Amino acid sequence: MFSRRQFLQTSTAVLLAPMGVRAASTDLVAQEAVQQIAPEGYPTTPVWTYGGNVPGLDIRVRQGERVQRKLVNKLPQPTAVHWHGIRIANAMDGVPGLTQDAVEAGASFNYDFVAPDAGTYWYHSHNRSMEQVARGLYGPLIVEEASPPDVDRDLTLMLDDWRLDPDTAHIVNDFDNGHDLSHAGRLGNLVTVNGRFDPDYPVGTAERLRLRLINASNARIYDLSLDGLTGWIVALDGMPLAQPLPVEGTFPLAPAQRVDLIVDVTAKAQGIASLVSVERDGGFGLARFPVSEGAAATPRQEIDPLPPNSMPEVQYDDAPLHRMVMQGGAMRWLDAAKIGDTELSGRELAQLGRFWALNGYAERPKEPFLDARLGQTHRIEFVNETAFPHAMHLHGHHFRVVLQDGTLGPWRDTVLVERGQARQIALVADNPGDWLLHCHMLGHAASGMMSWFRVS
Repeated sequence: MFSRRQFLQTSTAVLLAPMGVRAASTDLVAQEAVQQIAPEGYPTTPVWTYGGNVPGLDIRVRQGERVQRKLVNKLPQPTAVHWHGIRIANAMDGVPGLTQDAVEAGASFNYDFVAPDAGTYWYHSHNRSMEQVARGLYGPLIVEEASPPDVDRDLTLMLDDWRLDPDTAHIVNDFDNGHDLSHAGRLGNLVTVNGRFDPDYPVGTAERLRLRLINASNARIYDLSLDGLTGWIVALDGMPLAQPLPVEGTFPLAPAQRVDLIVDVTAKAQGIASLVSVERDGGFGLARFPVSEGAAATPRQEIDPLPPNSMPEVQYDDAPLHRMVMQGGAMRWLDAAKIGDTELSGRELAQLGRFWALNGYAERPKEPFLDARLGQTHRIEFVNETAFPHAMHLHGHHFRVVLQDGTLGPWRDTVLVERGQARQIALVADNPGDWLLHCHMLGHAASGMMSWFRVS
């Protein structure tokens, strides 16, 4: 028998949600609510939500349709909504201090944009993000293809981890924790999928599923594998792969990243198939699929690629190269870095809660890291001199990862850069505006890893 503390520290959770429906309301109400995050029998958890539940409303539109949502802020803090991964007009990007003012308590803001690319995206708070996302301010945004793949079910699974008090099941209010800010980030003690604990989702033998996985965690990197399922990766960060990639072994999912899988149920009737997170201590199950006798007698044939989105051609051989050096954190403490025009010592920075820097700046600098002309191609090399991994996210754009052999890898909007690693991307600056560039370990962004680039 587990004690309550042991149970909350070691258990995980899952809910497999049915396909989303189109919202009748144009309001996206940021409000407080309570939800059963911990197992049944434990107290409910006060959360912050879009519309009363975590995750928020499953917004679904067809490719090329318009998304219109009025954010109504009923929270005690200012907030804003970032539409993660969508290549939209800069004024709709939802970044206070860069693209809009924060929406004060009791106020509202109208978001209105066209969703140009089919795929799996999400929306989340971009004001005091480390706290507000950890309290539940996120939801899925699904842009459907004109010709979707032939699957029996389309499931959106938002992975998150929560730091809950073992006795009250309330979210631990330690968002200024210097250890989290200077180390791996805010890691929780309870893992959920779609904000619920441990339901199962029945499937039939030989059924084909589309699993849209979204990592909404503050800082946790998942290494995922399949059991009783044969699968292919068909899209990363919303963008289809030219050829589906068979799942063999494990695959990573860093904060803010998405992966679309098409999987066939290969477990036998009365068995259980699983989506598993692999850890050093053995790992745990994220999703359980109890299998019954299905209508499909035999598995389908191999799958076709998803229809591609219209993306720019990347010619990067002569593109200028810009280095972004990630600095600081525990075991690589900053000697000094700038805030504005002022250079501060590492001790002074730590007193301000700043433990990280990008190219010597411990907050978003006055001048852009990159000032690009519309349509130009640029290369960015992320150089990780810290002792921790970082998920680097560019707003308003997707980019191609440059592989070690010099060829172009998949389109992404968030790239994981392991400690001591350098990773290069090729970016076509085709969306005008001032765009954020930051680490999506949200505590790292809050404590220094924040920059921006301009396209004009």
